[in-house]
Amino acid sequence: MKLYVVDAFTKEPFRGNPAAVCVLDGWLDEGLMQSMAMEQNLSETAFVHPLEDGRWAIRWFTPGGEIDFCGHATLASSHVLFSYVQPQAQTVCFASKCKGDLPVVRRDGRYEMDFPASRLQPVPVTASIVASLGGAVPAECWFDSDLLCVFEDPCALAGIRPDLEAMRLLEARLVHVTARDAPGEQADCQTRSFGPKFNIPEDPVCGAAHCLVAPYWGGRLGRKELVCRQSSARGGLLYCTLRGERVGIAGHAVTYAVSEVLL
Repeated sequence: MKLYVVDAFTKEPFRGNPAAVCVLDGWLDEGLMQSMAMEQNLSETAFVHPLEDGRWAIRWFTPGGEIDFCGHATLASSHVLFSYVQPQAQTVCFASKCKGDLPVVRRDGRYEMDFPASRLQPVPVTASIVASLGGAVPAECWFDSDLLCVFEDPCALAGIRPDLEAMRLLEARLVHVTARDAPGEQADCQTRSFGPKFNIPEDPVCGAAHCLVAPYWGGRLGRKELVCRQSSARGGLLYCTLRGERVGIAGHAVTYAVSEVLL
């Protein structure tokens, strides 16, 4: 079977967030898919197969287990289908178990995904949150499965050294820290994302994070369209559009490798 490695949310190899994508005829044994994700040792490996109605079923695995949603591996999967499987198509729709249909449109050189927007609820800044962030104190926190920690000083994000063991104890699936971007940068905001529960110390670019980040900054800035920057070591840009209960998250992608899995 073919396996592709794609750098998502970037135009350049070795930037953005790498994901492995495996195109199947039907699901493999779950343990085998988990072993393949561990073998790739990327933050996510996506598995897709065609359905009779034209949609594509999708599942996402981290080295630590299956997860219910992943943005950058969905972007990588759409890049693979548009580039190698359905080169004439302009749209593709993924069918997921937990998030329903996830349509993707190819437009202006980017792939725009349509995701459910998070319903953020304010939560107190607790001592356990501060401890998980290595002592950094956010101005406010918001929650919807993931935890969003907002900082007023954009320089604060670079200095955060999370305590990953303390972070594992939080209720949140993933933890994101965000701030307005520094003056002179091309983005409206910047974000870093941590997922120790899934053996991901820091996610290079997290598409799913922007289901929280875009609604938060869109509301605060009074904007429907935002350019968001993931300020990890690899970095990446996400182009977000708010549409009520949905958010469009667009980005570029580039293929790093195509290989044959011998099983």
